[in-house]
Amino acid sequence: MKGKQWYQTTDVVETYETKRFSQGGQLIDDREKRAVLDAIGPVGEKRVLEIACGTGRFTTLLAERGADIVGLDISSPMLREGRAKAVRAGVDSNIEFVRGDAARLPFPDDFFDTVFAMRFFHLADRPASFLAEMCRVSAEQVFFDTFNGRSTRSAYNWLLPMGSRLYGDSEVERLLAGAGLSLASAEHDFVLPYGLYRKLPNDLAADLRELDVALGETPVGDFLASVSYWNARVG
Repeated sequence: MKGKQWYQTTDVVETYETKRFSQGGQLIDDREKRAVLDAIGPVGEKRVLEIACGTGRFTTLLAERGADIVGLDISSPMLREGRAKAVRAGVDSNIEFVRGDAARLPFPDDFFDTVFAMRFFHLADRPASFLAEMCRVSAEQVFFDTFNGRSTRSAYNWLLPMGSRLYGDSEVERLLAGAGLSLASAEHDFVLPYGLYRKLPNDLAADLRELDVALGETPVGDFLASVSYWNARVG
């Protein structure tokens, strides 16, 4: 997986959320959390697995809403941050954090109702294998996001520490079909790249986001969106 060693370093872990979700990055955090909540719906009594849970942004969010959730990540430092976050939120007894490889999930078939991964597929060197594993351990739903090759992200992709894998709609649809998944819904967002929002103060970023959303509601904006959220069903 791209950036596997970089992702596990302590200095990256300590600054992970500050660099990505402070200032205008809060808008990105809010949008991603809304995407997860909208896709999964009511989580009470659902068994949920988050792959590449990182610092537990979504794991803790869903535990607070009653999910029976497992967060899996390859990085021990990330998992430590996730556990600390769960303790601060008072939901540490509702979450199990597991160190593991997304290519070989340590769970039996159909073990979870929902399996999801955020900010993962742009690092995946074997997306078909990862998606097949997600499908194998899910009885009902698989949800994930991708960065899109037709977007402005391609213009600065080379600046990122480990690069990103970018996708087109047809490639994702082939991956879904190959894993035995059927697409239930898809949303496309952020015509403007994430990096721009992170550089701006909240108020200015909020104004820019309004323009971005308006543009995204047009056919051109939808086509040029940099992020897609894929909600799929097993079978």
